[in-house]
Amino acid sequence: MIRIQNLHMRYRTDRGEVRAVRGISLEIKQGQFYTLLGPSGCGKTTTLRSVAGLETPQEGEISIGDDLVFSSYRGISIPPYKRDIGMVFQSYAIWPHMHVFDNVAFPLREMKRRFSRQEIREKVYQALSLVQLRGLEDRPAPFLSGGQQQRLALARALVKEPRVLLLDEPLSNLDAKLREETRFELRELVKRLGITTLYVTHDQLEALTMSDIVAVMDQGRIVQEAPPMEIYQSPRERFVANFIGLTNFLEGRVKKTGQPGEVETSSGALKCILPEGAAVGETVVIVIRPEDIELVSEPSRQDENILEGKVDAVIFMGDTLECQVAVGTKMMRIKLHPSSPVARGETVRLELPAERCRALKS
Repeated sequence: MIRIQNLHMRYRTDRGEVRAVRGISLEIKQGQFYTLLGPSGCGKTTTLRSVAGLETPQEGEISIGDDLVFSSYRGISIPPYKRDIGMVFQSYAIWPHMHVFDNVAFPLREMKRRFSRQEIREKVYQALSLVQLRGLEDRPAPFLSGGQQQRLALARALVKEPRVLLLDEPLSNLDAKLREETRFELRELVKRLGITTLYVTHDQLEALTMSDIVAVMDQGRIVQEAPPMEIYQSPRERFVANFIGLTNFLEGRVKKTGQPGEVETSSGALKCILPEGAAVGETVVIVIRPEDIELVSEPSRQDENILEGKVDAVIFMGDTLECQVAVGTKMMRIKLHPSSPVARGETVRLELPAERCRALKS
């Protein structure tokens, strides 16, 4: 549904040229919820705005469905209003001087095709019902809550039934509880409607809970593209492992190849999943999530990947205990059930399951 090939975007600044997007290529299938995830300045919003036609790249091609909407090679650049898209901006960009009804009706009245008053009324009411704003059509837009304004912006984007929905950090202005509720509402809505969605966020939890595919971006490039579970459990680069959630890193050298292999670290030899092509003596970094580390009490005959440390801090997080454990000079973070009997200053033994330890090339 959306295809981007070799997209490049550069800006001129007082300090020289900035390469915002560096050769991005991706394909979003019909009905997919596809998320561009990354820190500020990584190029994700520039990519989305290029799809919308709000930015003009220096190089590349963009297709929406069978329509080539931009091509630097063929001199094609279709204006935004002729691209079959709906867009929700981070600021929502709703019209403060209009009531709810007129905000939603605005795109229909500006379309080349002319709708009757009755058609506009029916389409607006249908869009408002989808986002649970029916009954508020006569309310001035500024009198809506933050969550209601977000849903109003979404209704305005959906009212003309676009093939593609573009969302630029639409939940970032909501408070934590409302953001959590809206995440699920938004995903369920677009999946029910079958709209192909390109979503931009810096929030890892949003990306993991809402997406079919996540593309992690860094410095204008896509560094890994995969379903959310694979992105979280099997990062291919240290940047991805570090950016997505909490991660422990243990540097070392490959001692033995195979699956699992063995890596010699400052805390001892650890069995782990090695990257393809890893060789003995090669420098790697082992990554393991805090929730994958377990406390063990009694030693067993098959003890492996056991580290001993001293609990430096215990933080109650509600659904978990987050602990910091000093293992030699290394501080390890672990997550435990809130009822776990662990206290600051206690000496504990940590088990790092080999199948959960993944080595990445440095």
